[in-house]
Amino acid sequence: MAYTYDELKKKTIDELREIAKGIDNEAVKGYTQMNKEHLLPAICKALGIDTHVHHHHQAAPGVDKNGLKAKLRQLKTERDKALQAHDHAQLKAVRRQMHRVNRKLRLATA
Repeated sequence: MAYTYDELKKKTIDELREIAKGIDNEAVKGYTQMNKEHLLPAICKALGIDTHVHHHHQAAPGVDKNGLKAKLRQLKTERDKALQAHDHAQLKAVRRQMHRVNRKLRLATA
């Protein structure tokens, strides 16, 4: 039977050991002595199941992610110019703007 990582994660240690009993692989050798924390990845490795969970994030509606990234690139060049000119007031203002844009960008993708 084909399992997914989520299905295996919900099973008890006894159920996992029962599954491991039917697997002839080096990864699950000594399954009777393993706890769930060690047995689950071993079974996944033996069965070729990806243990990494992929999350797909979508940008919040109405947020221009590419526009925010372009604004951030523009602000970085302004920051570099302020650093070269030793203009601390301008530098502080640009860094605050960068912070705000960065926060908007992170909220859009969270």
